[in-house]
Amino acid sequence: MALYAIGDLHLCLGAEKPMDIFGGAWVGYMDKLRQGFSQLTSEDTTVLLGDLSWALSLDGAKADFAFINDIPGKKIILKGNHDYWWSTAKKFGEFCERYGFSDMQILNNNHFEYDNFAICGTRGWFYEETRSGKEDERVFLRELIRLEASLKSAGEKERVVFLHYPPLYKGYRCDEIMDLLHKYSVRRCYYGHLHGASHALAMEGLWEDIDFRLVAADRVNFTPVKVIS
Repeated sequence: MALYAIGDLHLCLGAEKPMDIFGGAWVGYMDKLRQGFSQLTSEDTTVLLGDLSWALSLDGAKADFAFINDIPGKKIILKGNHDYWWSTAKKFGEFCERYGFSDMQILNNNHFEYDNFAICGTRGWFYEETRSGKEDERVFLRELIRLEASLKSAGEKERVVFLHYPPLYKGYRCDEIMDLLHKYSVRRCYYGHLHGASHALAMEGLWEDIDFRLVAADRVNFTPVKVIS
């Protein structure tokens, strides 16, 4: 039994947007994902850090979630910036029930317990007051509320945080999210979103007493990363 994490699957089984067109590591990525997930067992849990499907609606994402459903074990899902299919937790639950998908749950304003740990997180957002508009500010403030709700709900358990957007990378620090991580004594943070040449911007390892790890699929060779054994 183990906890794993990976982000940015960018599945397109129901939409014409295969990532192979970007070349490099993305060529043959569906086969790489199948191979990567083959290491998991029904006893494992995987956190999927957003940008899961290019579909524009839940029903349009049916084939992609059938793929996710076949991943062994429990799947905990958070939102990415390209998850246009995203709806309410209630509608997602009804969607899963309609198509017989099991062991999939949404991480949104809540947490999930794993052994002695609490799985916390939200999408996050890039925001700079001097360059972002009012809509960005609105989304960003909402994401802060969601992250704190998730962290607060964990009580006294040790929190492990999963985000789609990195709160820290070369040339950028999201003060508000970093402050929340410190406020709730977070020691580990996993994130996605950065691809290709942007991997060079990633801050990984120990920063401000928090261990950061980029787990975007093309960063981790399309193989989920073990978080907790």
